Amino acid sequence: MATKGAGRQWKETAILAWRDFVHEWRVSLCLVFALSAVLAPLLVLFGLRTGIVTTMTERLQADPRNLELVIRGNHRFDQRWLDTLTARADVGFAVPRTRTLAATLTLEADGRFLHDIDLIPTAAGDPLLAGALTPAGLHDVLVTHTAGAKLGVGPGSRVDGLITRRIDTRAEAVRVPLTVVAVLPETVISGDAVFASTVLLFATEDYRDGARVPELGADTGIGERPRERRFANVRLYARGLSDVAPLALQLRGDGLDVVTRAKEIASVQAIGRVLTLIFAVLAAIAAGGYLLSLAASVWATVERKRKEIALLRLIGLRSGPLIGFPVVQALLVAIGGIVVSGALYLIVATAFNRLFAAELAEREFVCRLFVGDALAAALLTVVLAIAAAVVGGYRATRIDPAERLREL
Repeated sequence: MATKGAGRQWKETAILAWRDFVHEWRVSLCLVFALSAVLAPLLVLFGLRTGIVTTMTERLQADPRNLELVIRGNHRFDQRWLDTLTARADVGFAVPRTRTLAATLTLEADGRFLHDIDLIPTAAGDPLLAGALTPAGLHDVLVTHTAGAKLGVGPGSRVDGLITRRIDTRAEAVRVPLTVVAVLPETVISGDAVFASTVLLFATEDYRDGARVPELGADTGIGERPRERRFANVRLYARGLSDVAPLALQLRGDGLDVVTRAKEIASVQAIGRVLTLIFAVLAAIAAGGYLLSLAASVWATVERKRKEIALLRLIGLRSGPLIGFPVVQALLVAIGGIVVSGALYLIVATAFNRLFAAELAEREFVCRLFVGDALAAALLTVVLAIAAAVVGGYRATRIDPAERLREL
């Protein structure tokens, strides 16, 4: 064997390690099950951590109200301020709002009236509308479920918007024909409200300020419409849950009073951090214990096979292939342990998810392991197994070939 190439030695060592692994199958199975006893509970624990935190986070993320930042009071923002705000990477949606008192109107359909309901601005990408059609212009609106039911209207229905104002002692009103683009589900927003484009909101505000607004049919007035549009507030949503707190902090630094649901978000994030810490500690203890256990097992195997190893050294097996002998067996143990642990995890995870199915929505899990996490766990297991085997393999290279000669 001394004259054989290194590649040939590695190949024959791998075959020899495999045959020895199969020959001592009882010992091999014990090592595989010992690894599974450590790895399977870790996979289940990590799956529970991922499933619970992911489900809670997705539920928060699915409710756009958790991403909303409410700026209290009326202000005088301009377009430059809005452009700067929307250019931020942590802003998901922003649309200007008019003054609260100006953002109302009365809806009338077939003799049914809804007086002074909220007029809410919207635009493409509105997270609250969840993909519903957005108003294309002045005459398109969306109505809430309750408003639609009270008026008896649906998508495509025609309604009239009545807008009133008082100039000096004279009361005036305009009637604006509107088309209901969609009726929003009750889960979107409760109460009576109308979602419209900013074109309708700004026209309504100008009309109530006494200006002449031809697009509303108001050809008289006592004031001029503003040349530079300013707005009192903004409907604002962060891009993600982690963006809510930093964005609120920035706005508060600008002197604005901002209200968010940061406490609910922080509580979920805190649960995630605690579970991650618990998993990390348990994983470190378990991995360290398994590493020591496997290293001791390989060491004991080397000691038990000193005669065979000495013979291999005697016939010319090099140190590299000799270290590869326990490494190959450790890889076989790791692969077997990963397969058994994966099967056990799937059984337990399926049982947990079925047990709590009544509390879970579609595509929600109480125990969930992502493919990337599973691959990372498998890779870490292989690395630890190789590290433990190298320790025993190094011990094998220290065996003197003369030990076998003395026994002959």
